Parts: sequence; structure tokens; C-alpha cells
Amino acid sequence: MELDTSTIIWIVVGVIALIALIAVVAWIATSNRRREAQVEARRREADEMRERAAEVDQAAREREVRAAQADAAARDAQARAAEAELEAERLADASREHRTDAERLRAEQAEHARGAEAVDPDVIDDRDEGRPAQPERTEPERTEPERTEPARSSEPPRTEEPRQPNT
Repeated sequence: MELDTSTIIWIVVGVIALIALIAVVAWIATSNRRREAQVEARRREADEMRERAAEVDQAAREREVRAAQADAAARDAQARAAEAELEAERLADASREHRTDAERLRAEQAEHARGAEAVDPDVIDDRDEGRPAQPERTEPERTEPERTEPARSSEPPRTEEPRQPNT
């Protein structure tokens, strides 16, 4: 069988067209696979970003909880400090009241002692023979409350803790 030139040319053109068609189909197929691979890579990247966002969110929530706890502890400490200040004021008021009572009682005691000396026939006053007006006593009369310093020790002084209300 003899092939003429035009048939050979048509066969070569057909083969080239077939190769071109196969190349285009192959290129489209690989392009789709490449696109699918890129889409899958982006999905993985998005998942990783979501995981990181979830971790950061969890860390933020933990920090918020710690901040709330620290805030509550600070408010509690402020409340205890306010209670301690009120207790200190109450104790200072009580101390002033006791001191005032003690001074009043000392003044009353001195008044009674002067009254007793005025009535006592054994007390010699300045008008009698130039002797001193004070009786001879072994213990001197005191007009101020006796102040004693507490014994020094290595332990701090004990104070009564303010009572916490039951909640």
C-alpha cells in the first residue's frame, strides 16, 4: 500500500493533534491536582491557625480568671484593712475613755485624801506650830496613774484579732 504525501502529512498532523490533545488533558488534570493540593494546604494552614487561636483564647481565659482572683484578693485585703482600721479606732477610743476614767478616779481619790486629811486629828497643818501640813506616811500620794513599761521579750505583743462575720 502506497501512501502518498498528503496522507502522510495528514497522519503526522493527526498524531501531532493527538499529542497536543493529550498534553492539554494532562496539563488540565495536573492543574486540577495542583489546585486541589493548594486548597488542601490552605485548609491545613487554616486549621493550624484555628488551633493557635483556640490556644491563645484558652490562655486569655486563664489570665482573665487569674486577674479576677487577684482583684477579689485585693478587695478582700482592702476590706480587712478597713476592718483593722476601724478596730484600731475603737481601741484608741476605748483607751482614751479608760485614761479619762482613770484621771477622774485619781482626782476623786485625791479629793477624798484631802478631805480625810482635813478631818484627821493626827495631821498637823501649817497653822499648828510651824510643822509641815503633810502627815508622815511611808507611801507618797500619787495623782497620776502609774505607768509601767511592758516586759521586753522576743515575742510580739498579742492582740485580739477582729472577729469576722459569718457569711
